[in-house]
Amino acid sequence: MKITVLGTLDQQEEFRKKNLPEATEIFFVSTVEALKNAASSFIAFDLSFEPSSERIELLSSLNKTVIINSVVNTLKGLGLPDNFIRINAWPGFLNREIAEVSIGFDAQKGTVQTIFQLLNWQYQLTPDAPGMLSARVIAMIINEAYFALGDEVSTKKEIDTAMKLGTNYPYGPFEWSEKIGLKNIYKLLHKLNSTSNRYNIAPLLEREALQ
Repeated sequence: MKITVLGTLDQQEEFRKKNLPEATEIFFVSTVEALKNAASSFIAFDLSFEPSSERIELLSSLNKTVIINSVVNTLKGLGLPDNFIRINAWPGFLNREIAEVSIGFDAQKGTVQTIFQLLNWQYQLTPDAPGMLSARVIAMIINEAYFALGDEVSTKKEIDTAMKLGTNYPYGPFEWSEKIGLKNIYKLLHKLNSTSNRYNIAPLLEREALQ
């Protein structure tokens, strides 16, 4: 089975840690244009996906299943056809034991099951909604931590330590924000806040993200 993967060096490194079948051939590329050579691949991954019309047109022209890292933007929101599948491949999420997967059409469930069995990946179908499941929850935890920091409740280091000791999280909220990228967190919260004020963004988070 041949797979073509577009992504940064860090994303490629995470992908290499996945438990893929031994016979899998992986072709890593670093530019969108290079994806045109994915014609002979069974699947194409775009881990650096951006929702531009040119990129979507190119990915659609591959005539194969395309798995995109699109945590903020939904398949239905972008009007993508049924050969597109969303995953959460934010930094630190790709090499988790269970992949978060979203589809835009119920008819894709069989395709997803076949593909992920061939990849030897465990997966969980999640709603085609901004943030899926875990990214939305973690973004809100980080946001609340920034509210606390802005109110001078404590320092970043102390809040991280308290969360790890009190909840047994692998990272504190500020460690998470650094690992994921604060701009990614901000973009998700901004998207969520457009439909619900419970996602109001902490002023300090917004300032740091837009610096």
